[in-house]
Amino acid sequence: MLEPQHNVNDRMLPSHPMVISFSGIDGAGKSTQIDNLITHLTAAGLSITLITFWDNVVMLKALREGAGHKVFKGDKGVGSPDAPIQRRDKNVRSPIITVFRMAFYLLDAFALRKIMRRVKQSNVDVVIFDRYLLDEVANLNFDNAFVRAYAHLLLKLMPKPSISFVLDADPIQAFARKPEYPLDFLHINRNAYLRLAREVGATIIPPSTIEAAKAAVVESVAQRQRSLQLHP
Repeated sequence: MLEPQHNVNDRMLPSHPMVISFSGIDGAGKSTQIDNLITHLTAAGLSITLITFWDNVVMLKALREGAGHKVFKGDKGVGSPDAPIQRRDKNVRSPIITVFRMAFYLLDAFALRKIMRRVKQSNVDVVIFDRYLLDEVANLNFDNAFVRAYAHLLLKLMPKPSISFVLDADPIQAFARKPEYPLDFLHINRNAYLRLAREVGATIIPPSTIEAAKAAVVESVAQRQRSLQLHP
């Protein structure tokens, strides 16, 4: 059991893995929080599996990456303060691209369900997702009623993690850390994440210092662990 003092009695863990997902706008600090949680749980004697959504879940990854760079001429790689880039993929919202995006996201939803079935049968203690289907749904344009209805369908298909984190961040600060997408898109994207987080009951980690966010994540996992043991 995870206690507030961060001690773990692995004999009291539930028989199925605890599944934790991390979502949020680019530059929100997901990698930092994931690395910290893995370090914390590993030190407590738990076995961890990390699943990266883009690498391990999405369908037709190579096709989607190649088409995006070829069609939209966006930069490749990861932006940094010293080397900003201009990506053009999820921030492109033309009608035809939205149709293709919706088709791909539906494939990803079924792929995620298949992976989650395997996860539930594994012997690992904790499974952590670096991004989740929620991160794709957040890219959709909620001003369109049809798209909103489609987004609700995806959320119904989405397997629910034991705990889902949405790391909130000020778009200006996030852009400074990871300059890849235009600020106006980051503002829209942030609002979409917050809206979806409330809809699916995700745990929102508000903008704060790295250490405060680490403490909030660890304590939220501890609380969820205690809840799982009280209600197996």
